[in-house]
Amino acid sequence: MSQEELRLHLQQILASTRLTTLLQPVLDLFDGRVMGYEALSRGPSDSPLHAPQALLGVAEYHGLLPALEWACVRTAFKTFARLNLPGQLFVNLSPHSLLDAAFAPDAMLAALDEAGMAGHQVVIEITENAAALDYADMRQAVSLLRAAGIEVAMDDLGEGFSSLRLWSELKPAFVKIDKHFISGIHLDPHKIQFVRSIRMLAEGAYSCVIAEGVESQSELAVLKDLGIRFAQGYLIGRPSPVPVRLPSSEVQACLQSGTVSVFPVPQARDGLRISAGRLLVPAPSVPPQTISEDVLELMMQRPELHAVAVVDQQGVPVGILHRPALLDRFLTLYGRELHGRKPCSELMDPDPLIVDKATHMTELSELVVKKGKEAFTQGFVITDEGRYLGLGSGFDLMREVTEMQIAAARYANPLTGLPGNVPIQEHMERLLANDQIFVTAYFDLNHFKPYNDVYGFRRGDDIIQRLARILRESCNLELDFIGHIGGDDFVVLFQSLDWMERCQGMLDRFDRECLALFNPEHVEAGGYRSEDRRGAMAFHALVSLSVGAVLVDPAHFHEYQEVARAASEAKQIAKRADGSSLFIDQRRMPFGRRLATEEQLVEEAIT
Repeated sequence: MSQEELRLHLQQILASTRLTTLLQPVLDLFDGRVMGYEALSRGPSDSPLHAPQALLGVAEYHGLLPALEWACVRTAFKTFARLNLPGQLFVNLSPHSLLDAAFAPDAMLAALDEAGMAGHQVVIEITENAAALDYADMRQAVSLLRAAGIEVAMDDLGEGFSSLRLWSELKPAFVKIDKHFISGIHLDPHKIQFVRSIRMLAEGAYSCVIAEGVESQSELAVLKDLGIRFAQGYLIGRPSPVPVRLPSSEVQACLQSGTVSVFPVPQARDGLRISAGRLLVPAPSVPPQTISEDVLELMMQRPELHAVAVVDQQGVPVGILHRPALLDRFLTLYGRELHGRKPCSELMDPDPLIVDKATHMTELSELVVKKGKEAFTQGFVITDEGRYLGLGSGFDLMREVTEMQIAAARYANPLTGLPGNVPIQEHMERLLANDQIFVTAYFDLNHFKPYNDVYGFRRGDDIIQRLARILRESCNLELDFIGHIGGDDFVVLFQSLDWMERCQGMLDRFDRECLALFNPEHVEAGGYRSEDRRGAMAFHALVSLSVGAVLVDPAHFHEYQEVARAASEAKQIAKRADGSSLFIDQRRMPFGRRLATEEQLVEEAIT
């Protein structure tokens, strides 16, 4: 269909209100109830405008977006009221429609009253999809809605270039994190850190976080452990004309489970070698004499640009034009007439932060802090030996520094890539804080020093790496945390119910696979001669594996140090036995909700 035919078709849809409202539940992860629903509009099923992208795209192209969104809102009100659904109704509005007179609080309240609803039942979800936003007008519109009892939410945080400023300006009651940051969060340490940071920002701004796009139990479990209050997605409920009122049994089981998620740990990186060039975003520049109206036009054509650098004939940056500041000038009364023909050098910031591409990330962070919050929100200019290269943003700097921090020394063992002492302690403390019963298993190699003396450190590393692989392949990585304390010492924090069988399987597999790492004559003799710790020659048995396991009950263990001490003692007892062995400390057995195999363990110990 041509654009004209699509326009006529859309007008017919609006005239006959042939719109359908689908509703998707928003779940409260703290108490397991559905706290509200997001309204999602669709065109007629037999229409080329059935899909929301097509419907909204045609409406925006022909200047009919406010009319379409008003029809969608009214239909959503009626559908929600007819179904008598609990909680609040989230309806989407573009910034353009939010400022339209048709959406004034009186009109909204009249439409709600007609549907039999009240203002407190509705949340206006602002979709940040505009390149230029009039923040002052939006603040006023939101303030009037709030005075009428209607709250607002900000949609798709992290997707738009100005979403952080929009959050700061509007102070919404709810902030929705874009589904990109939720998809696969249980496998991505950077997404976990991003969502954790957003939750902390939200707490300070008195906003509630809603995670969008939750599609798996693993994602839901991580969000619950991160303290995210609300979530929506296909796992919780698909958009439907008649949506679910209660979460499924699998969702309820996930929320009620005492299991603590195992967060992925980033691979260590040498942050000192990372420079400002990593943050470089190629961006056009303009000469000082360029008229300001042309710079504005450039920004309108390139909505991803947060700023434009002003560069002289030698390629040296002399200033910067920030998008918000320039738009503020032109959005004022007679702004275009006053500033449009002026050279951009009169409107630019003549003192931007300028850094060389070789500037180390730590030094760049210090420069941004010294420069003040403007350097963070407005970005900085990156050069190569004084000549302009491109721009960098404060957000990208924050992301990179965050990655450096969470991948710092002691977070991942360089030989095995397994988490080190800091994440081991953090995970154990999370288990204790959640009153979770778990098993701490301390793995240690026997006679490892003589093996290094006879075969060399490279072969010793081979045994350590083989043990790390056995641990990884034998554990349930969504339940069991594997850490490398250092040297030949490892720890596994088990939440798997069959932890004892897994430990025995690891011992058997280690003994079987490690035979290939000894010379045949040493295998036949059961060992080899090497210096002992006193320097005397002595016979040493082949390397074996000892495991000391402690059943950790929060009633008896309260601190990380207590668990570590008990596990170390259990490991020492295990090492007294010849060959590979498992010792289970049964002196303080858990009570109440027990691990599945503990009853059998007690019976075996008695008999």
